[in-house]
Amino acid sequence: MARIRLFIDHPLSEGQAVPLDAAQAHYLSGVMRLRAGDEITVFNGRDGAWSARLDEAGKRGGSVTALEQTGPQRDPPDLWLLFAPIKKARTDFIVEKATEMGAARILPVQTDHTNSERIRQDRLQAHAVEAAEQCGGTFVPELADLAPLSRLLDGWDASRRILWADEARVGVAEALAGLPRGPWAILIGPEGGFSAAERKRLSGLPFVTPVSLGPRILRADTAAVAALTLWQAALGDWMGS
Repeated sequence: MARIRLFIDHPLSEGQAVPLDAAQAHYLSGVMRLRAGDEITVFNGRDGAWSARLDEAGKRGGSVTALEQTGPQRDPPDLWLLFAPIKKARTDFIVEKATEMGAARILPVQTDHTNSERIRQDRLQAHAVEAAEQCGGTFVPELADLAPLSRLLDGWDASRRILWADEARVGVAEALAGLPRGPWAILIGPEGGFSAAERKRLSGLPFVTPVSLGPRILRADTAAVAALTLWQAALGDWMGS
């Protein structure tokens, strides 16, 4: 049986006692049926993966003790994902897959055709944590609150290029190998696509690169996975340095 992995937002070092909140304690003792003395793997997004011993777990919380580092800290490339929220389950899917595939930051954006006017930031952040726990990662991306795309573009740092998955460019998927490495963001639109005004603005920005994701129009959640795959294979950490 694979060792349980748990994200804990607490410093980790040899012999460090680490508190558990009530939900974590219940998960370990009530759901996974662990007992005092059992070992798990913990990580905090900064100090790598650690073996830890469960000391206690009750209704109000518990604690573990960090024993030794079992893996280094592995941070993803400097890649952000901007996407327009869609239906709840599919938005959850985008957050989970973006975490698994190595997005460093996830930013839901409000576009002219976005159906959702608000998100549960805390719930989506919890999905990112769970995805990191399950995929063996040691990094949890920050989940930003929903913000208008127009406002983000107003204050955008031009040194971070944007890869725009343009649904109007249906055709052969474009190679990204010739693009410069460095800070990037991927932009995925809503189910209804970008408005004419948004398309005009994006097309005129020098730091925006429009790309096709293939010969068929993809659903927003599929487009996010496809774009992350293309970027990671050409410019990210899938190909090494």
